[in-house]
Amino acid sequence: MHSSDRERVLLAAVVFAVLFSQLLLYPGVSTLVDALGADAATSAFAATALDASMWFLVAEFAGYVAFVGVWGAASDITGRRTPFIVAGALAGAASYAALAAVPAIGAIPFEGVLVMRFVQGSLTIGAFSLTMTMLMDLEGGHGRNMGAAGIAIGLGAALGAPIGGQLSEVDPLAPLLGAAGLLVVVGLLVTRVADRSPDSRRAARALLEGVRKRPTLSIPFAFGFIDRMTAGFFALVGTLYFQDAFDVGPAATGLLLACFFAPFALLQYPMGALSDRIGRTIPIVVGSVCYGVGILAVGAAPSIATAAIGMVGVGVLGALVSPATMALVTDIAAESERGLAMAGFNVAGSLGFLGGFLIGGTVASDYGYGLAFLAIGGLEIAIALLAVPVFLRLSIGGRDGFATEDRGLL
Repeated sequence: MHSSDRERVLLAAVVFAVLFSQLLLYPGVSTLVDALGADAATSAFAATALDASMWFLVAEFAGYVAFVGVWGAASDITGRRTPFIVAGALAGAASYAALAAVPAIGAIPFEGVLVMRFVQGSLTIGAFSLTMTMLMDLEGGHGRNMGAAGIAIGLGAALGAPIGGQLSEVDPLAPLLGAAGLLVVVGLLVTRVADRSPDSRRAARALLEGVRKRPTLSIPFAFGFIDRMTAGFFALVGTLYFQDAFDVGPAATGLLLACFFAPFALLQYPMGALSDRIGRTIPIVVGSVCYGVGILAVGAAPSIATAAIGMVGVGVLGALVSPATMALVTDIAAESERGLAMAGFNVAGSLGFLGGFLIGGTVASDYGYGLAFLAIGGLEIAIALLAVPVFLRLSIGGRDGFATEDRGLL
């Protein structure tokens, strides 16, 4: 195996472990927050099981948004990736373990749990975002590298959800301990990969100015936002919808989520390679429209079997969109600005997850699940249609995903 192929596999394994640890918590989140002290009588954030679950997930992604740019800028400024990934992973492991210890301590209010969750998110996002940046640094085609990241993300979610559901059936706190152990593995595994970040170091002001002069980064950022919004929606609202509509438990819910994440994972690499050949426009724009329609179909499914089929279809379409969107970030960003550019993409994605939790959770709580599916699926379709003239004007879609004459516009 070529050294870059071996490193691509190792980095993808790191991304997998981080996402796997995150998704372990999702299927049993309602029982987990109950074990951590969510009580409507003592906390305004726990008025209902949906509210407590929503705020527990929101706290993590608030940490992502607040600190992902700090990790990316620090990496680009120092010209190093590996030490920051190791630090984020090991400190994140300690944070997961601290959360698992909350019931034994017994004196921490639910608001304190949310603060701990925020800290955990601010640490683990460093390991996640900078590992993806290390994949950006590799040779071999941006679509292939981001396809490797995508397949790792999808597999981590596909396996994390059902296994997390099974662990939650045994003990609501078990997913937290599993996540802590996995992040320790991440901290050890990433040291086996060469740090290929650019040799040149840049001042913080010059780095920010360089990214600011590339406004077309807003295109993949926007699609990253809406795509992650749908993922956040399914992680929270979809989970509770399946349980309420079809009367299933955490284990069956994890399997339904896996119907999405399995094809989403397995098709990432070939779809990323496809976008290297045909460009980014068709996978991103056409794929997003079809993806939105698929979300609407899942919300209208009359049975658990048809919902599972719909989730498979949505997973296939998500695999078409995701690696092309991430590859477009690499197409546009300068080598010395990749850490901050990927951080920006993950800020957009984390805000999308927050939107999926908050918008989806609020609409579902106030107006029902049907309108919540309509809102999220409609937003996915709308942003794709609005982006069509932008893609055509910039002629995005050449063989390398970003035509040579367009780089001059930056």
